[in-house]
Amino acid sequence: MKEYGTEAIRNITLIGHGGSGKTSLSEILLFTAGEINRIGKVEEGNTVSDYTPNEIEKQISISTGLMHIEWNNRKINILDTPGYSDFVSEVKAALKVSETAVFLVKAAEGVEVGTESANEFVKEYDLPSSVIINKVDNEHSSFAETLAQVKDRLSSGATVITFPASEGIHFDTVIDVIKMKAYTYGEPGSKKVTEADIPDDLKDTAENYRTELIESIAETSEELMNKYFEEGTLTEEELEKGIKDAILSKSLTPVFAMSATKGVGTNNFLDFVAKYFPSPADTEGASATIAGKEEKVFVKPDPKGEPVLFIFKTISEQHVGELSLFKVYSGTVKAGMDLLNENNNKTERLNQLYILNGHHRKDVSQVVAGDIGAVVKLKDTHTNNTLASKNYSVIIDPIVFPEAVIRGAIIPKAKGDEDKIASGLHTLHEEDPSFNVAYDPEIGQTIISGQGELQLTLAVKRLKERYGVEVDLVEPRIPYRETIKKTVNDVEYKHKKQSGGRGQYGHVHFKMEPLPRGKGFEFVDAIVGGVVPGRFIPAVEKGIIETMEKGVISGNKVVDVKVTLFDGTFHSVDSDEMSFKIAASQCFKKGFLEAGPCLLEPIYEIEVKVPEEFMGDVMGDISSKRGKILGMDSDGRFQIIKALVPLAELYKYSSHLRSLTQGRGVHKRKFHHYEEVPREIEQKVIDEYNKSREEGN
Repeated sequence: MKEYGTEAIRNITLIGHGGSGKTSLSEILLFTAGEINRIGKVEEGNTVSDYTPNEIEKQISISTGLMHIEWNNRKINILDTPGYSDFVSEVKAALKVSETAVFLVKAAEGVEVGTESANEFVKEYDLPSSVIINKVDNEHSSFAETLAQVKDRLSSGATVITFPASEGIHFDTVIDVIKMKAYTYGEPGSKKVTEADIPDDLKDTAENYRTELIESIAETSEELMNKYFEEGTLTEEELEKGIKDAILSKSLTPVFAMSATKGVGTNNFLDFVAKYFPSPADTEGASATIAGKEEKVFVKPDPKGEPVLFIFKTISEQHVGELSLFKVYSGTVKAGMDLLNENNNKTERLNQLYILNGHHRKDVSQVVAGDIGAVVKLKDTHTNNTLASKNYSVIIDPIVFPEAVIRGAIIPKAKGDEDKIASGLHTLHEEDPSFNVAYDPEIGQTIISGQGELQLTLAVKRLKERYGVEVDLVEPRIPYRETIKKTVNDVEYKHKKQSGGRGQYGHVHFKMEPLPRGKGFEFVDAIVGGVVPGRFIPAVEKGIIETMEKGVISGNKVVDVKVTLFDGTFHSVDSDEMSFKIAASQCFKKGFLEAGPCLLEPIYEIEVKVPEEFMGDVMGDISSKRGKILGMDSDGRFQIIKALVPLAELYKYSSHLRSLTQGRGVHKRKFHHYEEVPREIEQKVIDEYNKSREEGN
């Protein structure tokens, strides 16, 4: 492959709802550009982009596929992202390293929720975008209706570049409003494209779309606007520069009609990408921080600058090890070069550099600013790390991955697998930082969390396939809390044990009272006259704290209790710290049971975003989960419902919400507070705890 400068590189990310045809499009683009000699199909499991066993089995993209093609003396890097919402972090990481987002929208179904979710990231990164209305060969295709939806929901600047001569199963011709010609495509795989004049019955439509394009270009500058009003048109040079500027300023979103499976419209799209899409050189650079300081800088995409690269994705492949996908933000990175990891101050050698087409790797000697490549076997470098020259210590702003919305606990099926499981889970987190692992000592479980049920299920499957370890994925225990509701003024316990020789003696009187929620624990030493010697007081407090950690009625931590030690007795020979610790523990348990014990449960604040038509169902469902609606906001066609819901009711809520809203509802959640559990649920939790203790004995 010939070497390309920064100006000749185009980085595009294909985004859209699951099933919109992103993988099929990347396949036909590779074929059209001559990178592959046969067109793979998702159904047959032989596409370049979806090559892992899980992707082939499920016929969906799970991981972003990186590919490249050459077209009209341009190198186009294509990132094919998953459309399923469990893998949104892949979309976010790919958009981080792109100059243009390419939405795929189905011509029959229109703009779907996955596309709108991806659009949030496009806005966050402030990226130029383009839209492909795909599957125009569907018998229910409606290009005009879908275009109206695109303008309404994705970009008001959506402007037609190619439109279909006719829709439905016979779709084979697009009209290009820049070239003002009709292009008829031969059978898929023939690479045959015929240029002809626009049919008479479509000339008016083409002229209208072209006028709309020229007007939107003219609006980008006063000079062009005046020229357009005076002369009624723009020159080819003005049009070309105007299109580039308008895309870069986000005022123009080019729209293309296409059938990815038939290959209709692909050449027109590629011609446009090569000629008009922004290159990395057209951007102001990447936002970064100077290492060790708060100072912000922009890293300019200068091939002659100091080398800086950013790892946006890690893939773990058997027989290869970790493959780190990176974008060069400055300088030219060469094989054998040593760079400093600015996040951990460790030096890494870039042994072999590659460019990728799926899992096919090609060795390259260098990767220039703006280009995307891969490197294997970095020792201490992971996703979101920056490698840079020692002369230019910068850290590229990291990808902020979405908060987890689902949790599961994992239980090993065989003893002794813990280390392998921990190592495997760590690797899975490196590959996908939105998949998180943490041991929760309070509930004694390893918790995995992420964006959806499928993501967690696949993690368990990968543990078995890659590391030969099996685990069960179960509902996590709920971290309940125990507390009291009444004050007990005097509770007494005497610990006395005589067994020949020195005995044990500790005697305490407590006052126990509830504290306001969230205050924790307060211990007051109110002993007067040394009836309990000062040296034993810490043992009393320790005995209480240890008992609080283990709980009294359900095995859960005790909170919001004040204990005052106000009386007691001791024995000059038999009393020691252990005796008072035991006495304190037993006295606390006794007083706790007298003080109106109750259970508290964690309450989470959730924010649910759903199309308006599902609002009633979702609100009813929240109420059935013991939830309290806090309020509602509108966001375009969407309603945002805020509510407080007990954690115990939120297991697998993301899957439940999808089924309730035809896959169109999403939610976020965060811990809010603890509150008292209803009596019948409390009794059930206590009964289960007592039963487990009996079984344990």
